[in-house]
Amino acid sequence: MKIATFNINGIKARLPRLIEWLEETRPTVACLQEIKSMDENFPAEEFEKIGYEAIWHGQKSFNGVAILADGTKPVEIQRGLGIDGPKDGEGEQARYLEAEVNGVRICNLYLPNGNPHPGPKFDYKLAWMEKLRARMKAVWDEEVPAVVLGDFNVIPEDKDVWSPKAMASDALMQPESRDAYRRLLADGWTDAINTLNPRGGVWTYWDYQAGAWQRDHGFRIDHLLLSPELADRMTAAGVDKEYRGREKASDHTPVWVEIAG
Repeated sequence: MKIATFNINGIKARLPRLIEWLEETRPTVACLQEIKSMDENFPAEEFEKIGYEAIWHGQKSFNGVAILADGTKPVEIQRGLGIDGPKDGEGEQARYLEAEVNGVRICNLYLPNGNPHPGPKFDYKLAWMEKLRARMKAVWDEEVPAVVLGDFNVIPEDKDVWSPKAMASDALMQPESRDAYRRLLADGWTDAINTLNPRGGVWTYWDYQAGAWQRDHGFRIDHLLLSPELADRMTAAGVDKEYRGREKASDHTPVWVEIAG
């Protein structure tokens, strides 16, 4: 079973690249973030043509998450974490979607960026991470095979960024962000990519600006956290780096883990 996460940065703009990746790599489950699409505009029929069924949680122009499964319909468990956005009266943003696929709990998230730091958006990021931790604890207590994955907008350690100095003031690597991420791991979850790449140097995101891709100035913010039931069955994990270099690519690239049956 291959489970992947991909911040697509606009599903309408990247649809040809997304279909291309799905057909070429054929993950069992593909979790998408930043679909930037209202529910009624989600292109479910395009995925059905190549054998994928989907559920999604959309929002106009911003955010949005989706779960695609090869040959089966994801069974939705929960959408949202019950936390309002940083603006008064904004309501909840479309950032979390949880489902079951082939007996595995899939928790797909798009964690708030938190910039500018400090400020209400950073406070929202930290509050959101606390809500996420509580939900992860509830899933843990169910003792089901589970993966919590997506764009966490957290650079866990200095080894996960091309230049710690260049990103030092960014919300993605503030001590509070990193501490919140470490607390998730301390609860017993396994960071798949970090486990197999302990020296770091693995990037999942390259900015569109300043030639970041061409200079390999990237960092790792897309993560897959495995419950013990899945961590024991992990056989491989990796990053599909080449897809970042294709025409009209997302600024993220797919990240995946393979689980033995």
